[in-house]
Amino acid sequence: MAGTSHLISRGFSAFSSLLPPIRNQIPTLHIHTHQASRIAKPCRTISRNVGPIKIRAMCSDSFGSGLEDTVKKTISENPVVVYSKTWCSYSSEVKSLFTRLGVEPLVIELDQLGSEGPQLQTTLEMLTGQHTVPNVFIGGKHIGGCTDTIKLHQTGELEPLLSEAGATKS
Repeated sequence: MAGTSHLISRGFSAFSSLLPPIRNQIPTLHIHTHQASRIAKPCRTISRNVGPIKIRAMCSDSFGSGLEDTVKKTISENPVVVYSKTWCSYSSEVKSLFTRLGVEPLVIELDQLGSEGPQLQTTLEMLTGQHTVPNVFIGGKHIGGCTDTIKLHQTGELEPLLSEAGATKS
């Protein structure tokens, strides 16, 4: 299905044109490869500063595998990614935790994406099995939601993951 997707993010991430996709199951870390029927075409990127947050919009010519590939590329190229909704208290709790730890995650606010937000959330559910936000990735690996992230912090396991992913400030 053709269309345009938009990602709004906090921070800066360079998006280049997508290579032929490799599909994998993120939660189980089993790798299944398939040849994709098409490659998402590169498009223009718009950036602007809004106070302390930089907003970046990116589009692709197709949903489905193109959107899936965009998600995979985003989580592989950024140490910490949080798919969030601005009104969600659980998302706010995770973002606050990362702020207290000195981590600047790439935050993608699904409710700011218009009609593409639900499609992106469906893609995330397909990849992770999780249909709620926040949906947290560290070092390219799916961590889970708020409860999972807080639990990792309470057990002392979160900081080493962040450090290993290169997400902590020195």
